[in-house]
Amino acid sequence: LAIRGAREILVMFFCYSALESTAMLWASSYMALGKGIDKTTAAMWASLFCIGITVGRLASGFLTMKFNDPAMIRLGQALVLTGIVIMLLPLPRNIGTIMGLMIVGLGCAPIYPCVIHSTPAYFGEDKSQAIVGVQMACAYVGSLLMPPLFGIIAQYVTISLYPWYLLVLLVLMVAMHERLRKLRG
Repeated sequence: LAIRGAREILVMFFCYSALESTAMLWASSYMALGKGIDKTTAAMWASLFCIGITVGRLASGFLTMKFNDPAMIRLGQALVLTGIVIMLLPLPRNIGTIMGLMIVGLGCAPIYPCVIHSTPAYFGEDKSQAIVGVQMACAYVGSLLMPPLFGIIAQYVTISLYPWYLLVLLVLMVAMHERLRKLRG
């Protein structure tokens, strides 16, 4: 944690994992309880998030030949933002929710692998192994704590805050990535 930029990349990875796991775990509940979509249809449409990640990872593999890790991370973050904004638009027949969720999945695709891949470039090969280990711990903690926290918010406030919750995680992730770039880039 004393290494300049380590806290930023750890918080960034925490936020990414929290965003991905919350988006995946709460998508069908948000559609059913927040948008009034029947449960079977909501579960089917929620799978579009995972399809988005799958297609995005495939496309990212080719795009990494042309773009560097920071550009891929920013591209992913821009797609996540686009997906969240589309989810918030009052489009007919829940098309915004459905398309937005798939675009969030597409955006998530390059972030995880590019953060791991960029670690040696930011911190040097001698420190990268230790930092990647702590990154993984932060990822697991984000995946463990943040979806249940949203569940509490959904239960006691409203599940309609789902896209806003994802947006807060995204904004913090972007801020940490840009700070990391300023410190170590």
